[in-house]
Formats: sequence, structure tokens, C-alpha cells
Amino acid sequence: MVPVINAYSLANYTFGTKDHKMEKDTSVRDRLSRMKTNYMKEGMRTSVEGILLVQEHNHPHILLLQIGNTFCKLPGGRVKPGESEIEGLKRKLSSKLSATSAGVQPEWEIGECVGTWWRPNFETVMYPYCPPHITKPKECKKLFLVHLPEKEYFAVPKNLKLLAVPLFELYDNVQRYGPVISTIPQQLSRFHFNMLEAECISGVKSIGDI
Repeated sequence: MVPVINAYSLANYTFGTKDHKMEKDTSVRDRLSRMKTNYMKEGMRTSVEGILLVQEHNHPHILLLQIGNTFCKLPGGRVKPGESEIEGLKRKLSSKLSATSAGVQPEWEIGECVGTWWRPNFETVMYPYCPPHITKPKECKKLFLVHLPEKEYFAVPKNLKLLAVPLFELYDNVQRYGPVISTIPQQLSRFHFNMLEAECISGVKSIGDI
């Protein structure tokens, strides 16, 4: 049986903002340096990212966070020592996309892992396999499906933008989105997308209003 993903219309979701959430690193070099320091203390870094799907014009779109004018990433981050991957992803999703009020926190439904990537060394390159000569990889990154409800409110830090990017733009677009995000269309090709139309919801803002 072909697995099914429900993709609700982008117009079903409400978007707002919250206080800035500054990145720990101001450059790729800083991030790799911090990763090296943490590796010496804790060993291999385990990170998790969520694939959040919506639909627009009857085509699947992925929600991406944009930092500055060019860099895009999936919501997620490092799993803390002793924390499960699922709980770590829920924590990161709430940090990036939930309102600060406890009464409006989403109940994240984490689905299956659809991709695993490995960082052999303290470099930017990652692979969808661990090279056979690498016995101590520096990072393992897993991508999980996140099943969105029919309606939800997202609050995005003011220093970030939330983009809905169609699969056809991601496909094979390594130069713009990097090797991990640009291969999401292949990872999802075995699923059937159930496109669901928008409902009339008062007060809904388009994603461009964020």
C-alpha cells in the first residue's frame, strides 16, 4: 500500500511573529568550530529536522525558514544528550514555530524518518550514507515527516522568514538549497499526496504577511 500524506491548503494556516531568536553562530566557520568543541565533550552530534507539508495550487510545498536573504533551512536542530530524537524535534519545532503562550502550543505529530545524512568531518559536506572509511562521523542528521493538522497557528521569530517552497523548485536545486533540502522531492516520491482544499477561515494571513 502506498503511504499517504495529507497536505492542507496554505490558506488554512494562520501566521504571526514573536521575539527575535538569534542564531548561535554568525557563520558556517563558527558553527563548525562549535560543533568541534561539542564533539570533544559529547561525541557525535545528532540533529533532527522536520518536513512540514502544505499545498498550494494543488502542488506540495515545504515550509522552510529563511535566515537573511539567501540561506534556507528546515526547522529543527541538535538533540540534547539523553533526549530522544522525537522529543528533540518537538522541542525545536516549538522553539522555531510555536507561539510563546502555553495555551496555543501545537501538538506536533512526528511521522517516519525519510532521510539520514552523515557529516564525516568538521566540514560543510554531508552524505546520505556514512563513507566506509569513516569510523567516527561527526554528525548524523535525520529528516522526519511532520503531519500538520487541518488548521494551525505558527509564530515565527522576527529575524526569520517562513517560506512555502514548491517541490518543483527544490528538485535538483543544490546551488540554492543545498544537497539535503534539494533531495526532499526524491525522498517523498514514494508517497501519495492527498491535496485538501482550503476552508474559509476568518483572520487568516498569507505567508507573505509574516
